[in-house]
Amino acid sequence: MTIVDVLEQNSRSYGDEICLVEINPEVSEVRRVTWKEYELMEPNPLTHYRREISWRVFDEKANRFANLLLERGIKKGDKVAILLMNCLEWLPIYFGVLKTGALAVPLNFRYASDEIEYCVNLAQVDILVFGPEFIGRVEEIADSISKNRLLFFVGDHCPSFAEDYNALTSNCSSVAPKIELDEKDDAAIYFSSGTTGFPKAILHNHESLIHSCRVEQNHHGQTRKDVFLCIPPLYHTGAKMHWFGSLLSGSKAVLLKGTKPEYILDAVSKEKCTIVWLLVPWAQDILEALDGGKLKLEDYELSQWRLMHIGAQPVPPSLIKHWKRYFPEHEYDTNYGLSESIGPGCVHLGVENIHKVGAIGKPGFGWEVRIVDEDRKDVKQGEVGELAVKGPGVMTCYYNDEKATAEVLSDDGWLFTGDMAMMDEDGFIFLVDRKKDVIISGGENIYPVQIEDFIRNHNAVHDVAVIGIPDKRLGETTLAVIERKPDMECAEEEIMEFCKKLPRYKRPHKVIFDEIPRNPTGKIEKPKLREKYCGMRLVEAQNKG
Repeated sequence: MTIVDVLEQNSRSYGDEICLVEINPEVSEVRRVTWKEYELMEPNPLTHYRREISWRVFDEKANRFANLLLERGIKKGDKVAILLMNCLEWLPIYFGVLKTGALAVPLNFRYASDEIEYCVNLAQVDILVFGPEFIGRVEEIADSISKNRLLFFVGDHCPSFAEDYNALTSNCSSVAPKIELDEKDDAAIYFSSGTTGFPKAILHNHESLIHSCRVEQNHHGQTRKDVFLCIPPLYHTGAKMHWFGSLLSGSKAVLLKGTKPEYILDAVSKEKCTIVWLLVPWAQDILEALDGGKLKLEDYELSQWRLMHIGAQPVPPSLIKHWKRYFPEHEYDTNYGLSESIGPGCVHLGVENIHKVGAIGKPGFGWEVRIVDEDRKDVKQGEVGELAVKGPGVMTCYYNDEKATAEVLSDDGWLFTGDMAMMDEDGFIFLVDRKKDVIISGGENIYPVQIEDFIRNHNAVHDVAVIGIPDKRLGETTLAVIERKPDMECAEEEIMEFCKKLPRYKRPHKVIFDEIPRNPTGKIEKPKLREKYCGMRLVEAQNKG
């Protein structure tokens, strides 16, 4: 079985039921429209309405695109890149690619023109599908990338250098093409987050995708009564693989454009969402809005909301304790994963283990876990080492990069994540830090996440990142970059005094106040901070902060 089979089964069983809703709260007029009504609108801007689509129409749209691709010569093993913001077209296009036996290649919507060109060349993409937000970026590289590939535009006012997706697919058959797919067939290429340079191309097969469906539903128990609120970008494995639980259960999901606290609570209330996956910054924003009285829970219908889960980064225990004060009835889960392990779930806390908040949990459904030293031998329980995972969701390889593949993937299927972790006496795994982020000061290993978790307890701190900066005597010392909460003042001396509760070697040597850069999946972009602060005088930086 593949996820294509799951979609087609849903279309047969629940054809008229709504499966996807798209909401954009940034506009003043929000209307409830079906897909057919939307297509008849003149003009029909992609972002101005609440739109919805049924399982049958979803599958028909996927079939139309699949048949268009086949007409254009796409075959098994070819690649189709998707450069779209979250919208109703995203997933039908993704499944249309898979139905042909080709590989879907989602692209990060933050990529600049040179990164788009780099990725489509690295993945040997045959067709690029892009939306209106990317016209300028694609136009810059159109002459070079269109020589060997087709460009399809999704939206109104198709630019001259591309072909109109809507016009092309409207004349294609809505009957599924007869392409045999096997779990071992290549299915998709995802890209690493690129926080350490240009991203790597991560190859997954159909077995990986269907396993992520099973993992998600096993962990969070989706039924057809659930409604999943999806806010993160669909190009990332995290958002899509959590949605795969909705796919497997045949339940509805809501694609929300916008991350403001009031948008999230309003969507949960009006769409009767039961499951919400948040990133740490969004959860913090909601709590700060509630603390400050900008939002009031009694203004929303939230009684049906049963599960809040977080992933993509270490989660401060203080955040969850704060969350439970407002939402004591919520189930909570932390999900750990990476794109090389088909996103979330290779390790997860489990809703029954709220007493272990701070841990990322235990091996997920169908997964094995080890913690190893530099020689890749198991460390003793309680010792810090590199986290390694093994299971049906491990990538096939880094596409066309044997050297990089060999560095992280063993012959017997173990994926070495680059994350430092330790296991406690109960078998729960705690994430310590990224291997590359560990600070070595005077021969002592310092793990920034531990310091960050502590500093977040200060009531003036909205976000924090700790990095190593060069030091002639110690090699490196710690710098804490702190983003203050709005309308709150806090001086370096206050933070330094607060940190005296830490062991001396863990205390930051310097504090700077600045914004914390995060990528679309919520991970702190520490290379940007190192580039900014390791090459400039700290006194000047402090003055600017």
